[in-house]
Amino acid sequence: MIYLDNAATTLIKPAAVGQSVADVINSQAYGNPSRGAHTAALNAFKIVYQTRQLVQQLFHLRDSALVAFTNNATTALNLAIKGLLHPGDHVIATVLDHNSVLRPIYALHKWGVAADFVGLNAKQSLDYAQFAQLLRPNTKMVVCTHASNVTGEVLDLEFIAHFCQQHHLLFVVDAAQTAGVLPLDLQRQGIDVLCFTGHKSLYGPQGTGGICFNKELPITPLLAGGSGIDSFNHEQPAALPERLEAGTLNVPGIAGLAAGIQYVLNKGVTTLGNRTVQLVNEFIAGVTQLPQVQVYGDLHCQRVGTVSLNIGNLNSAELSDLLAQQYDIATRAGAHCAPLAHQAFRTQEQGQVRFSFSSFNTEADVQAALAALTQITQQYQEGDA
Repeated sequence: MIYLDNAATTLIKPAAVGQSVADVINSQAYGNPSRGAHTAALNAFKIVYQTRQLVQQLFHLRDSALVAFTNNATTALNLAIKGLLHPGDHVIATVLDHNSVLRPIYALHKWGVAADFVGLNAKQSLDYAQFAQLLRPNTKMVVCTHASNVTGEVLDLEFIAHFCQQHHLLFVVDAAQTAGVLPLDLQRQGIDVLCFTGHKSLYGPQGTGGICFNKELPITPLLAGGSGIDSFNHEQPAALPERLEAGTLNVPGIAGLAAGIQYVLNKGVTTLGNRTVQLVNEFIAGVTQLPQVQVYGDLHCQRVGTVSLNIGNLNSAELSDLLAQQYDIATRAGAHCAPLAHQAFRTQEQGQVRFSFSSFNTEADVQAALAALTQITQQYQEGDA
């Protein structure tokens, strides 16, 4: 199988990732971190602590304690959005955002939190002039994806951070599509909160991720429970990371995440990112020559290794199924959990077929995908698709 659905989950991972998970599970040497002083508990604590340090290094944080582990970017974004916004606040997001941003915002509507969404310009890329137009006196936060999981467009964090600093707003970034392929530096880039997932370009297991802070913020936790410290307190401990880590952590998953991050650090974020962009640019150069193919978004913008397209009026699910069944190529069809983007592109009914590349993909994968699409477009023109 040629796997081109890496924007959902990377399929091919460094061997050390699976080995690290297996070592924790099979060695009988790892217990519950922060829940005891015996060797097994301390071994688990060491894994968690060392992984925090790797996240600190990757994102250039002030302190490893400013990292709280979650089971994905969605949980991290719920923590940030629901934990930092309150009744009467206003938040600005974008039409390129994933439902992991949109749905927490929608859920806060009934509690009196208002929202507006920056749209697209004539080039089908984000219209940055709208940030100032949407600003209100009660605006408290801007939250946005770093890169669209539909078009691959990379947002201009420098512009948005400057806007937030000018107006004393919190800046929350969804790095699900960029952690591991684009350099991220919370201090230099003016990011207040960064939410990431482990199972994409960090090559970690599913069920891993985290939330990172530039500095401690008065955040309300979503969950309360065991923390291993301050047990007589009726509330979750105030200090990070325990404030956001109620319950037992996923130590095997965190061990795998550590191996994935170490791989990224060893190879170099820019090197891995450039590899995926090289592949997707080669794909775009070929696919835009095919008749009846519509590629979405601004093809001249900075991007990650993701692009979406359609062939004529062919339903995206049908095209993706043809690729899978006849050519053994895995892609993603449908709405990609980004409904506002599809409304902007007017593909609510048709959806889009997404091709997303990993550094483990090859030029041969690109050529195979182009050959398959060439045949399908020919069949479509002949009325056989």
